Amino acid sequence: MTKKEIAKAFSNGEFEKTNKFISDTAIWTVVEEDTFIGKKAIIDNCEQVGSYFQSVTTDFKTLNIIAEGNKVVINGTAEFLRDNQRVSFVSACDVYEFDDNNQIQNITSYCIQKAKND
Repeated sequence: MTKKEIAKAFSNGEFEKTNKFISDTAIWTVVEEDTFIGKKAIIDNCEQVGSYFQSVTTDFKTLNIIAEGNKVVINGTAEFLRDNQRVSFVSACDVYEFDDNNQIQNITSYCIQKAKND
């Protein structure tokens, strides 16, 4: 997989496809929420998030992918539905930093959840 393909898969919740591309010392920072240090912590969180994704209908839309050198930036939206009712809607931007072997070193995620009454 290319860096862009790895990043897009991760941003769209296709975590299993990306596990082998996460460095043992990678750091995932979800701004204002949490930080996951190391491959195991990142994969453990991905499994929890993946379980949630399986409990709802997900609609991911990728708006932009910008890649230069070892960095890839993806922004898009995610809508989560249960019984045809919106559970949540998130606008997100993920910044990926890779090494020269296509291994993710850092992920910085900015997630803005739409207020329930909007």
